[in-house]
Amino acid sequence: MVSATRSLLEQQRLNDAREFKIPWKKWGPYLSERQWGTVREDYSEDGDAWGYFTHDQARSRAYKWGEDGIGGICDDRQRLCFALALWNEHDPILKERMFGLTNSEANHGEDVKEYYFYLDSTPTHSYMNYLYKYPQSEYPYRDIVETNRRRSRDEPEYELLDTGVFDNDRYFDVFVEYAKEGPEDVLIRITVHNRGREAARLRVLPTLWFRNTWSWDDDRCKPSLQGVKPGAIRATHPELGEYWLDCDGEPELLFTENESNTQRLWGQANSAAHVKDAFHAYVIAGEVDAINPARTGTKAAAHYVLDLPGGGQETIRLRLAAPRARNPFGDFEKIFTSRIADADAFYERIAPRALTVDQRRVHRQALAGMLWSKQYYYFDVDRWLREHKGHPMADAPRPGVRNAEWFHMLNADVISMPDKWEYPWYAAWDLAFHTISLAMVDFDFAKDQLMLMLRGLYFHPGGQIPAYEWNFSDVNPPVHAFATLWLYKYEKQLGRADLRFLERSFQGLMLNFNWWVNRKDPAGRSIFAGGFLGLDNIGVFDRSAPLPTGGSLDQADGTAWMAFYCQNMLEIALILSETDPIYEETAFKFLQNFMWISYAMDRIGEHHDEMWDEADGFFYDLLRLPDGQAIRLKVRSLVGLLPLCASTVFEADAVARYPALMELIALFRKRHPELVAQVAPTDAGFSGYKGRKLLSILNKKKLERVLGYMLDENEFLGPCGIRSLSRHYQEHPFVFQTGGQEYKVQYLPAESNTGMFGGNSNWRGPVWMPINTLIVRALVNLYGFYGDALKVQCPTGSDQYMTLFEVAQEIVRRLTSIFLRDATGQRPVYGSTARFQNDPHWRDLILFYEYFHGDNGAGLGASHQTGWSGLVAPLMDLFGRVDAKALLESGRDNLLARAINEQVGGDRTETR
Repeated sequence: MVSATRSLLEQQRLNDAREFKIPWKKWGPYLSERQWGTVREDYSEDGDAWGYFTHDQARSRAYKWGEDGIGGICDDRQRLCFALALWNEHDPILKERMFGLTNSEANHGEDVKEYYFYLDSTPTHSYMNYLYKYPQSEYPYRDIVETNRRRSRDEPEYELLDTGVFDNDRYFDVFVEYAKEGPEDVLIRITVHNRGREAARLRVLPTLWFRNTWSWDDDRCKPSLQGVKPGAIRATHPELGEYWLDCDGEPELLFTENESNTQRLWGQANSAAHVKDAFHAYVIAGEVDAINPARTGTKAAAHYVLDLPGGGQETIRLRLAAPRARNPFGDFEKIFTSRIADADAFYERIAPRALTVDQRRVHRQALAGMLWSKQYYYFDVDRWLREHKGHPMADAPRPGVRNAEWFHMLNADVISMPDKWEYPWYAAWDLAFHTISLAMVDFDFAKDQLMLMLRGLYFHPGGQIPAYEWNFSDVNPPVHAFATLWLYKYEKQLGRADLRFLERSFQGLMLNFNWWVNRKDPAGRSIFAGGFLGLDNIGVFDRSAPLPTGGSLDQADGTAWMAFYCQNMLEIALILSETDPIYEETAFKFLQNFMWISYAMDRIGEHHDEMWDEADGFFYDLLRLPDGQAIRLKVRSLVGLLPLCASTVFEADAVARYPALMELIALFRKRHPELVAQVAPTDAGFSGYKGRKLLSILNKKKLERVLGYMLDENEFLGPCGIRSLSRHYQEHPFVFQTGGQEYKVQYLPAESNTGMFGGNSNWRGPVWMPINTLIVRALVNLYGFYGDALKVQCPTGSDQYMTLFEVAQEIVRRLTSIFLRDATGQRPVYGSTARFQNDPHWRDLILFYEYFHGDNGAGLGASHQTGWSGLVAPLMDLFGRVDAKALLESGRDNLLARAINEQVGGDRTETR
């Protein structure tokens, strides 16, 4: 146990940052893990970002829009950067950044081929811990590329462990820790372990450099790094001021410029005598003239040579501070001990009391991964388009330039990334889910992230939220209102109600809602077709491309998303109307929209052109052909489960408190009795618990039928959560014939076997954490209406009946089991990978993958997409024993938020 005072120290830093603008978050892990191969750095004629700026070029070519590194940090404008470089005396290149495969090189899309782990971080980054595993033999760059390129989409990926470079434990564990003595005083401790039995040498080059801004802007003053005494580097920047990097042990200091080696890259004379890859040339090739003998430049490194005996370890200490610390290493270990204790106390305070040791380990690493996944993201699209001669306002703009309609956009913020290697750019709907986990540790950052997407510098003037860097105009599901409402209710449960945040968000969300109505319901039928909607290959066809049949697609998921959007906006409007009655009429707008959407999905009577199939008891996409025919694409997938998520519960007196709204509802009932009758949420005579009202696409009968599929272990319910496609299609694929072509949807529990959307993600079987979270939320909300009166078989056919709250807990149990040791000591997330399962130096290191095998829970896709797989942390807050009956009786606010708060005993309140 820790003292109450200790447990509040990190919280006090958060409070000081918010209330007194003390810059505790100025320095953090805001460095990307891949800047090469990104859209921002792509100046090609054909838009081939991967081919234009390759990994091989990255060591020699100065970036324009960002920087990357291993286990690094930078300031919140990424002007001064620090990261690790390594050489094992066998590799052909200095290890300065992560290596991975591009889409064309890999059999399942781009993929990082390194092992690194986010072990710990506090929300102000007052303490951080990171681990990189580095082989002692030559890194197998060519083998990885060539072997993966030869493999088909039906074969597994060829991983770094498969190459044998970690055999006999011949590798280094390199731990990088950071501890802040003050907002601009960062202590750095690098601890290297030789895990092998034989002695090995490692070159360690902690590197400090400035992002190159001077080469692109004539009016920018060039900063400088200077070696002024043994083991000390002075950094001078016109905006940042002066910083000092002190290096314990007085290592050799190396200097060069962060400028491109144009001679190596393109056979052109270099503009500078010393260039970006100088340390590579000096350390590996022995080129003494490559570094600057004057000990000045814009890139510098401290060169340590470590000779480690078998099983031995050594530690390197550095300190980056402004102003310079008088005695940089005098209190070094004491500060680290203190900050680690602060971090322990912080996580002990916020972790649910019921969690076991292993659950706490997963919980903490999930949140650490969320915090490490922050990145400074800079993209001035107006400038970028002008440089590409593709600005739509220019004379004769070049056609086909990416993101031309987003010329208004300027992004220059620290943003939560899905994965800083595979997705080193924000994705709109990912970000909304990120905020749910981030709120557990830093409400201010979580709310700021949501507000970013609704700001004028991001938000399109037409009302669209930008999707992601490769195509800002693509359409992601509208989940930002859900996240806004979640944060508001969750924070309110902690004793605070941020109405200003709610209202500011609502104004932007109103514009976005109108964009959806105007752009994605072209026929005005309250039926929506948003394209792929983030679900990549889930459909029969590529839903972002013209249909091979012609005509159009009515999307059950797109329409359900909009019903969900209406409910969230209705709730927000009602909350705001408690202080301003003008919002009552606005609330009615969303209620009316919801009614029309629900009716459009299943009108009175039997119709061939609606999404609900009465015979099957499930929702499907509807294909509308040019001749007027309509065909249901009868594939049981998440597309048909998402209507379940559109459910909201109101207290019995909710509507009565709003007289203007009551009048509008009465008028609507009189004008449209058929709508009210069809979308009525309950069977005749059924009343909600304590008279509560339910707004849902599904009445009780439909709910039971859909749950029958969802909770069937031969359909959606897997051992590790709800699958994205029914397992029925493993033996019985859905086949659609048109134009002499066959289109097939088959259950694929692991990686995709199609190239749709690059082939690097799969929605045809695996478990995805964000959708499971929405399903859990829906079940808990519905429990608030039905209470113990509704029980369903879980699993279907088992004769075991559960309330909807118990079903939610069972799904959470299965989801969290992905990461936890089972009865045999194995973690499903690591499948059959023996080293991760059994090795004491690997088995407790958790990776939060993009998605998970539908039958065994093994991690798939991007290996560090803690972004939304970090949702396991708030889900784990439901893992312990919760008094469901007490929750049922308690208040109007989100039952799930209340359940989570009960688990931690309300300890997430901030000290004011």
